[in-house]
Amino acid sequence: MESQELRKVGLKVTHPRMRILELLEQKTARHHFTAEDIYKQLLDSGDEIGLATVYRVLTQFEAAGLVLKHNFEGGTAVYELDRGGHHDHMVDIDTGKIIEFESTEIEKLQREIAERHGYVLEEHSLVLYVRKKR
Repeated sequence: MESQELRKVGLKVTHPRMRILELLEQKTARHHFTAEDIYKQLLDSGDEIGLATVYRVLTQFEAAGLVLKHNFEGGTAVYELDRGGHHDHMVDIDTGKIIEFESTEIEKLQREIAERHGYVLEEHSLVLYVRKKR
């Protein structure tokens, strides 16, 4: 995402915003970050951006529709870039690992259930709390 994208959503281009956006966009296996994760990465790369600034920027990004904030049970809030497509999550309750998944069958079943009850499904969030088989 370029500085034009920030302007398009009404945000001024600042060094903290651009650095945080860069970290969120990195093509890593991990897509969900706490504010503390981002803060530590910034420190490790020599950026002097405070934790309060990280929280403020993430809140601005969420309000602008650039990131999604998830509050999974028992954990702190995690953030991910809003890439436009819908997906659901599994949270490993032993490790805290977050796994994204998509299922057309689950999506279809949720719409059918809402319809059976006389509703139209507008939005939903599905989180499965899982544990590795032993």
